[in-house]
Amino acid sequence: MRSTKPAAAPRSADEAAAGHRWGEVYAILSEADRNEALGPEDLERLALAAHLIGKDPESDDLWTRAHHAWLTRDDVPRAVRCVFWLGLDLVLSGEWARAAGWTARARRLLAAGQADGVEEGYLLALEGLQSFLAGDTENAEAVSERALTLATRFGDRDLTNFAMVSVGESRIRRGQVDEGVRLLDEAMVAVTAGEVSPIVSGLAYCAVIAACHEVFDLRRAREWTAELSRWCAAQQELVPYRGICLAHRVEIMRLHGDWSDALDEADRAVRWMRSASAAQSADAAYYQLGELHRLRGEHDQAERAYREASRLGHTAQPGVALSLLAAGDTGAAERAIRTALDAADDRTSRCRLLPAYVEVMLAADKTGEARAAAEELAAAAETVASPLLKAISGRTTGAVLLASGDARTAQAVLGHAVATFRDLDAPYDAARTRLLIGLSCRETGDEITAQLEIEAAKSVFRELGAAPDLLRAEKLALKATTRAAALLTPRELEVLRHVAVGKSNRAVADDLFLSEKTVARHLSNIFVKLGVSSRSAATAYAHEHSLV
Repeated sequence: MRSTKPAAAPRSADEAAAGHRWGEVYAILSEADRNEALGPEDLERLALAAHLIGKDPESDDLWTRAHHAWLTRDDVPRAVRCVFWLGLDLVLSGEWARAAGWTARARRLLAAGQADGVEEGYLLALEGLQSFLAGDTENAEAVSERALTLATRFGDRDLTNFAMVSVGESRIRRGQVDEGVRLLDEAMVAVTAGEVSPIVSGLAYCAVIAACHEVFDLRRAREWTAELSRWCAAQQELVPYRGICLAHRVEIMRLHGDWSDALDEADRAVRWMRSASAAQSADAAYYQLGELHRLRGEHDQAERAYREASRLGHTAQPGVALSLLAAGDTGAAERAIRTALDAADDRTSRCRLLPAYVEVMLAADKTGEARAAAEELAAAAETVASPLLKAISGRTTGAVLLASGDARTAQAVLGHAVATFRDLDAPYDAARTRLLIGLSCRETGDEITAQLEIEAAKSVFRELGAAPDLLRAEKLALKATTRAAALLTPRELEVLRHVAVGKSNRAVADDLFLSEKTVARHLSNIFVKLGVSSRSAATAYAHEHSLV
């Protein structure tokens, strides 16, 4: 039978913990615990290591043992701290009833001891998290502010950071974006300086990055995701936060046009999160994998990834609806995106669906519904004040204006969107917007600018491997060529082709057995029909429209 005498932790466990080698810490302390029961401090360290390497059931058992061990020493505050860490795991894994039971026990212990300490703040922080996850952001903010007051009073860094993040998240969700973001940035200063424990640091990273995505703050998301990547790399064998890190990295890489690397990263994220302990977070990675395959025209692979994301609890929209639209099934795409939008009851979810909703409605010739959705998105973009969301809204509004016959106004709106996408280094979104500018220029009769915009978009699509968009752009370019050719008679086309390769009127006349006067008359007609005023402009037009 194992001895119950508290055992001293091996010195090598201290060294492993200092080096963030959590798997080694777990192995060393587990072996020591098998030989002789660990004391409560080392049980806490073992519970921490178990959590960080993804052994959640073991971690919960160890926090429970540590709680009881502190009670045997009549140290109620330390026993309550163990309840916080245990309750945190339970809340995040959805076991709210168990978490509530443990919290009630901890409050009873504190009341019986009548001790004035920071532990009440930890229990408030747990309550605030649960309220936030339940959607009660008003209570979450109020309770978390009380926790922050206690943390500040007692100088507890972990609780200060945890409560500050909770207040920041709640304020963002309640529409006070600037105030919320400032709190999150302040909290991250302590995290990057290494002033708080690993679990609090990991949760802060995930919360901040999620908030950046919620308010479409691409720059902050990129910055904090890069920091999280570095932090994960320094925490050997870390499981709980690395998978989320990879999923966010994939989305950011996709937005910035690094599609090949993003595919590799998405595969890594999926493999990493297939483990049983991290499976609940693999849904986001599968969805991002589906998006990459969809954009590349790999519809079978996209469908498989979307199905897996849906099976794990992630919405597969708007990806599935856009896949159906690309396959030509507009009716199914319309039904799918309507269902998704009807179910979206918060601003962030609706903002992620509305651009696709507009695209599908325009394809279904339902311009009125598309316009209403574009107006909702524009109103949200003004509230959130996100450059990325404003650019997406601008492209959506421009598409509706173009479909409504107001091509000139569309050009101005789309031009502002392109400039923002370029500033954000989002090449695919910029190229899609330039394609719309090309269409609007064509509607106003500016075929030369239209072709320039379409060709520029084609170049980006070709470089990224965006096969469906490239095919569409090529069809639009071919349509322009056919239209240009239809403007001219067969003889005028012959004259233009000879002029476009640098021949003089005399040389053209000799080749075509015409008089120079006839060649000059043909050129005059060509200038009028093409809307150009010189041989060089006509030559440029012929090359741009593949007439040579």
